[in-house]
Amino acid sequence: MNARLDETEIVVVSDGTGETAAALVRAAMAQFNHPWHLRIFGGVRHASQLRRPVDQAARTGALMFYTLVDPDVARALKEAAGPRGIPIADLLEPVMGQISGHLSAEPMREPGILHGFTDDYFQRVEAVEFAVRHDDGANLRTLFQADLVLTGPSRTSKTPLSMYLAQRGLKTGNVPLVPGIEPPSELFEIDPAKVIGLVAQPEALETVRRARVHRLGRVPYSSYVEAEAVEQELDRARRLYRERGWRAIDITGRAVEENAARILEGLE
Repeated sequence: MNARLDETEIVVVSDGTGETAAALVRAAMAQFNHPWHLRIFGGVRHASQLRRPVDQAARTGALMFYTLVDPDVARALKEAAGPRGIPIADLLEPVMGQISGHLSAEPMREPGILHGFTDDYFQRVEAVEFAVRHDDGANLRTLFQADLVLTGPSRTSKTPLSMYLAQRGLKTGNVPLVPGIEPPSELFEIDPAKVIGLVAQPEALETVRRARVHRLGRVPYSSYVEAEAVEQELDRARRLYRERGWRAIDITGRAVEENAARILEGLE
């Protein structure tokens, strides 16, 4: 995917999956009202694997973060990035240094140890694959296998939340609510405790939709960005959630991580 000209690219280099660094970057970037996108280079265990991420960062003027426990590989990355003017920061070593000093012990420095091939790892992989297969109402015949199903009008953060929850190991599907079209019967067959209805404040949703239309150059349906129609969509969604006994979450003004936490709190 090509980056927009006004976007900042952030490159993460990791000897594991890159998930730890990516989560920290997302948390930090949530504090900035600036377009950005993330590119992850995982499984980097040798200096010979550094060329691609360094070339990418140099080409796009990216900011680079890394989590590399092998000091030789970390040193090689800094030496490669420095002459090319790539701003770079180590996310792991300062923390390990503090812990090492406190415990008077040296770290094992085993690459990828956090995301080893444990049962939890395979569960998360399976959940992510499920979320991809069941995005935007796809593969409804197997939706019953989901741990969670998100539903809601267009642009209520269904896909980002599905993928985030999948990273936590929950098989999550999502089903859109489209004006003039009845929700699929498969949605009504799911245990109501597993279904989360998403809504947003009308003005916020209208703003997000207008941005999407500007980006795509077209509207998915005629009333997509009309203020009155948007409000009616949300009213119908809320009414459906009440009738079906589905828990509703207003996603307005909160990051994906915050809304996911609210969803997970309701499952405890």
